[in-house]
Amino acid sequence: MRCRSGKARWKTKTENSDRSASGAQGAHRHSHGREPDGLHLPPRIKPAVDHGAQNRRGGVGVKLITRKGVDLAQRFPLAAAAISALPARSCIVDAEAIACDANGLSVFELLRYRRQDDAVTLCAFDLLELDGVDLRREPIEVRKRTLKGLLRREDRGITFNRHFGVEGAIVYRRACALGCEGIVSKRLGSPYRPGRQDCWIKVKNPAAPAVRRQAEEDWA
Repeated sequence: MRCRSGKARWKTKTENSDRSASGAQGAHRHSHGREPDGLHLPPRIKPAVDHGAQNRRGGVGVKLITRKGVDLAQRFPLAAAAISALPARSCIVDAEAIACDANGLSVFELLRYRRQDDAVTLCAFDLLELDGVDLRREPIEVRKRTLKGLLRREDRGITFNRHFGVEGAIVYRRACALGCEGIVSKRLGSPYRPGRQDCWIKVKNPAAPAVRRQAEEDWA
């Protein structure tokens, strides 16, 4: 789980963001999803499937593993219960843990200061393994479709992060209007690869609290 105090130093696109979001489709078709302000649970996969993952459901039970190897399943019981209830023998879900305010907007400070650990949910956006089948080589649209099917039963502890196939600038402007951190655009047909890749782009909303917070932390 990537806390903001120890976040990866990714370059943030904030200047001319609307133009960047529009260009995200470029020569390739992309899907665009809103970026929540939460704690990323980055997959850490060994050569074999279903080892050391962030939202892991398998023979050893549910684990919500941080980047430093700390299991937060007990800290976030609602999220852990949602993974446990999925109709699967094992799975690896790439997601962010989020805590929402009264307006339904994810707010990182609610996580940082542990104001509502019992209500923390997962915003799921990728599926890397299901019932022992490695999905990392499958196109992003196949993985998302499979994930959506896995989450077909409504559960308040986990939600599918919707993605949109329209022009990126449209999704970006709507995300900014809602106060979201930004959007992530992923090239259709791309397999899963960890770390920064040229098949996806993150466009930040410079007015979002998350982006302002990151700028202050980088300055410090």
